[in-house]
Amino acid sequence: MARSTPLAPMIGPDAVSSAAGAPIRSPKTAELVAGTLRRMVVDGQLKEGDYLPNEAELMTHFGVSRPTLREAVRVLESERLVEVRRGSRTGARVRVPGPEIVARPAGLLLELSGATISDVMTARSGIEPMAVRLLTEAGSAEAFDELDHMLDEAIPAGWQSGRLAETTGEFHRRLVELSGNATLGMIAGMLHEITVRHTAFVFKERRPVSKADYEKVMRSYRRLMEFMRSGDGAAAEAHWRRHLDTTRNLLLKGLETVKVRDVVG
Repeated sequence: MARSTPLAPMIGPDAVSSAAGAPIRSPKTAELVAGTLRRMVVDGQLKEGDYLPNEAELMTHFGVSRPTLREAVRVLESERLVEVRRGSRTGARVRVPGPEIVARPAGLLLELSGATISDVMTARSGIEPMAVRLLTEAGSAEAFDELDHMLDEAIPAGWQSGRLAETTGEFHRRLVELSGNATLGMIAGMLHEITVRHTAFVFKERRPVSKADYEKVMRSYRRLMEFMRSGDGAAAEAHWRRHLDTTRNLLLKGLETVKVRDVVG
């Protein structure tokens, strides 16, 4: 059963100041309340699935009115930090977001900036080899087992069902997430949908994957796993860089100037 959590003291307006001593806009009370609750989520005092205390308790604790409190909760709801079921008696529930919270806004910014698929693929080629080295040097047996399971089960099933782009895309994403570097994992999550959509388009419309191509990709994946399990970070990184350079050239051939907006839109 979800738990409720003792509340932290509210941060007062005098905590906000300018480094230069110049006047700045004082935050609204609702923003201060939202900030305190947000910090409790970040610090782990409020965890996934916890319910916030009821309105009466929150109003008393923070010394605010019901409209102010509800405005604060709306701020957290807009940030996807809490989920509010209208008409429910249970109140707001904490929902810790994943990379998807930034993936769509990031995709929109790439669309607006005129970024190309080539930009995205190049960025991925910079991120993944570094993550592979980190995973090789510090990864757990459980992480390697998870990736091997994807190679044994998920990717072959994707090949049979016509969802190879989706299943191989998930393998790439998990490689980065399992590296343990939260920043790299966040970026990989942001790029995931764009790269999968583009890859699916190429596989279905431009260059269907032959059995020989599929087997070549799988051999490359298996070779990567050998390097990682051996603990040879430099070899794993170099292998994955070559793999990504090769696949990037194939996936971009004739499509070098395609915009992100043409894939996502």
